[in-house]
Amino acid sequence: MDEPVFSEPWQAEAFAMVVALHERGVFSWGEWAEQLSAEVKAPGAAADGSDYYERWLAALERLLAEKGLAGHDEVDAMTSAWERAAHATPHGQPILLANDPERSPGS
Repeated sequence: MDEPVFSEPWQAEAFAMVVALHERGVFSWGEWAEQLSAEVKAPGAAADGSDYYERWLAALERLLAEKGLAGHDEVDAMTSAWERAAHATPHGQPILLANDPERSPGS
């Protein structure tokens, strides 16, 4: 039996984001490979690669910041908004950003 490629749904989503951004011309594969390689080799990275997708996300965040598309503060704010929305969403219902209790109406 084959092992799943992704052990968590967020890993597949992070992978898909990188592919979609590349397809839209936000960055080249060379730029992506360079950024990901730097993250995987960074001090503190797990030698066994167990934090590969955490490094994947860090590379994506850094590349978006370098391109001026989303800074660290913006990524953190959106992450927090999704976490609040998840906590405010009844079990079994889809998590929507609109469920964030701190989200202002119309945004």
